[in-house]
This record gives sequence, C-alpha cells and structure tokens, in this order.
Amino acid sequence: MWLRRELSRLTCALLVKNSQSDGPLNFSSDFFAVFSISPSWDVDIDDLGVRYRKLQQEFHPDRYATKSDTEKRVAVQAASFINQAFDTLKSPLKRAQYLLTLEDIDIDQETHITSDAGFLMRQIELRETLSEISNKENYWQNIETLRADVESTYYELQAEFKHQYESELFDDAFNAVAKMQFFTKLLVEIGQLEAELEDA
Repeated sequence: MWLRRELSRLTCALLVKNSQSDGPLNFSSDFFAVFSISPSWDVDIDDLGVRYRKLQQEFHPDRYATKSDTEKRVAVQAASFINQAFDTLKSPLKRAQYLLTLEDIDIDQETHITSDAGFLMRQIELRETLSEISNKENYWQNIETLRADVESTYYELQAEFKHQYESELFDDAFNAVAKMQFFTKLLVEIGQLEAELEDA
C-alpha cells in the first residue's frame, strides 16, 4: 500500500478508515516520532532542523505532481503534520506544553498560577515598565535592560520546567509553563515596541 510504504520511513503510524476517501487522516504518532527522536525536553534544534528539511524534501508537492489524487492528498496532509510537529518542537513554550499533553495534562486550565501573588505582582510591574519605556529618556537602553531581564527569567523558567518535568512533578511543571507563556508574550510585545520605535 502506497500510504504505508511512504510514511513508514517517518515512523509515523497512520490510522485510515478508508485510504480512498476524502476524509482527513488521523496521525497517531507523537511529534517526536515524526523525527525519530525520543520524547524529551532536551532537543537538538540544529539536528531537528536537518531532519525537518529532509522530510520537507520527501513530501514536497513537486514530487507528487504526477501522482494520483489520493497520493497528492496524503502528501499534503503529511507535510502539514510535519510542519506542525517542527513548529511545536522548536519552540521552548510549545514543546513544554506538548510534553504535558503527552502526560494527559490539560494545559488550557486556569489554575494554580493565579494563587502565586509574587508572580502576579511581577507581571504588573513588567507591564508597567514596558508601557512607560517610550516616554522616558534613553528608551533604547531601557528596552535592552528590560529584554535582558525578561529573557533571563524565561531561561530560568525553562530550566525549572526541565527539572520538574523530569522529576514527574507535573503540577509544578504546569505552573512553570504558565509563567513561560507570559514571558513569551512579553518578549513579543517588546519586539513590537522596538519595531515601532525604529519606524518613529
């Protein structure tokens, strides 16, 4: 069967009710298996990129231009799944969230983090600092200082998550992910402010 022959190289088990139907394929493998690596917080990003580009070439649309509609459809869906897997694993936040989902932890729940008064206060302080930067002298220096502070904390949270996840302290790991999410958003906002000030 073409489908199994092509995707077996991905170690990506596909559950297909009818290979000739137009319905979506159900990819049962986890994202790590797509790249033939074991589920872990530690991912060699350079190696991941090499594996990703190799799979991109294997499932490039041009390679299936003369194939049947079924083969084209499967190739497109496989490419989409590969892209999603790569996007997830290369991002520290998304990778941490995904690892928790593999442990059947609901990462969308709004618990625990709201009871951390110290962290809530730090959120307020950081947002106030960001909102006031453009109104102060030496704002570029202030932005660089803020970015360095935020990035440092973000890396610390990644280390916390790694320890908690590997120790199977999943409640604590969930809290670390919730905090990582805030700092990820804040880094995006800092980048947006930098772009605005450059255009001003």
